[in-house]
Amino acid sequence: MSRRCEITGKGVLSGNNVSHANNKTRRRFLPNMQVSTMLSDILNANVTMRLCTRGIRTVEHNGGLDAFLLGTNNSKLTTEALVVKRRILRAQAKKAAATA
Repeated sequence: MSRRCEITGKGVLSGNNVSHANNKTRRRFLPNMQVSTMLSDILNANVTMRLCTRGIRTVEHNGGLDAFLLGTNNSKLTTEALVVKRRILRAQAKKAAATA
């Protein structure tokens, strides 16, 4: 399982542990990944994604999963997020066709 956020694309960074004697050894900085279930109002279903905590805050700040995905450019989304966005767009078009 990759350590990459499905919304922001944030991944693993690398750097050094530096001791008091100034010895440098390589280390990894891991993102704070959480399995998060978010409600999609358009799909009327829960969507489970692996997000970093910053990604969860970003989605909530933008008004939920649907508003975030529909308002974000496709070039800034990961492939997993694009799949969910396409599902939302299809469901939105189906609802619009049913009411018209």
